[in-house]
Formats: sequence, structure tokens, C-alpha cells
Amino acid sequence: MRARLTREERQRVLIEAALSLFSRHGFQGTTTKGIAQAAGCSEATLFKHFASKDALYSAILESKVQVEETLVKAKQAADRKDDAGVFRAVGLAGLIQIEQDPALMRLLLFSALEGHTLAHTFFETKVRSLHIFLGSYIDARIAEGAFRPIHSLVAARAFVGMVVHYLLVHEIFKIKRPAGFLPEQAVDTFVTLFCDGIRR
Repeated sequence: MRARLTREERQRVLIEAALSLFSRHGFQGTTTKGIAQAAGCSEATLFKHFASKDALYSAILESKVQVEETLVKAKQAADRKDDAGVFRAVGLAGLIQIEQDPALMRLLLFSALEGHTLAHTFFETKVRSLHIFLGSYIDARIAEGAFRPIHSLVAARAFVGMVVHYLLVHEIFKIKRPAGFLPEQAVDTFVTLFCDGIRR
């Protein structure tokens, strides 16, 4: 007889089931009944852990998107004025996270295209903090004469955009990566192009 799952284990199973279904059918196309079936439990059990699909979506973001950890590493590089290190920390964290869990990118795209308010919440609570941090760092380096005068927020979004486009090509459109090309090499390429482009 299988041992009963702990509360944390059951929540993790429900989160994984919801992520898988949201990423394949969208937020609107997924039912709580379907999530419960995929997780191997009743719908009543699901509601004991999560009051709604919105609550499940929020739980996915909290468990899967670790922006705070990324910012800690990037801030350490910023304190050393290690320009490449700042952008490498941000780029590599995003690239590795989505490569390890590509369903997350599909979930975010689906919810944004559906116009769901939680997509806006994701941007405001997760993405914007990265943009603001990178923009502030760029502004500081412009003031120090290290970077050329540019619109810092647009530049920050441009760097993040390189990483996101790379992930879209490979994770969504399923275009094969160059043979033997590691995530670290991809990010180093983006960092070199970006930093060389904005340095004085």
C-alpha cells in the first residue's frame, strides 16, 4: 500500500500537474477537475490545498521563478563593477531555468495571450524587478563613464530579450541548438555582444 503524501508533497504534485496542463491547454482551457485527475487525487483534495486555479498559478510562480536568487548573484557582481558578471548572472539563470522546465515558458506565454491578470502579476512581481535592477546598473555605469549614454530601461529589456528569443526559438519552435553549444556559451555570446555594444 502506498504511503500517503505529506501536505508539501501533495502540493508539489498538484503544482506540477497544473503547470503541465496550463502549458498545453492554457489557463482557460484547463479545469480543476483535469488538474486533480492528472495529480491522482479528487477535486476536493485539490481545493483543500489551493482555493482556485489562480492560487495554483501563483504557487507555480512562487515555486518555479526564483528572481530573488538571481538578483543576489547579479548584485554581488555589480558591487565589484563586473559588467559581464552582472549580465551573465541574469542571463544564465533565465536560460537554465527554462531549459530545465520549458513548460514554464509555455505557461507564461499562454496566460499573456489569454490576457489573464496573473500574466500581468508575473511581469510586475518578477520581470520588472530584473529590468529595474539592470536599468539602474546601466545608469550607474553611464554616470561613471563606463557605458555610453543610452536609454537604460530599453537596454535592459534588450538584453533580457536576447535570452528570451533564444529560448523561444529552441523551446517553443523546437529548432535544434548548435551541436555541443552549452547554455553558458550562449549567454557568454549575448553578454559579449551586449557589453561591447554599450561600453564607451
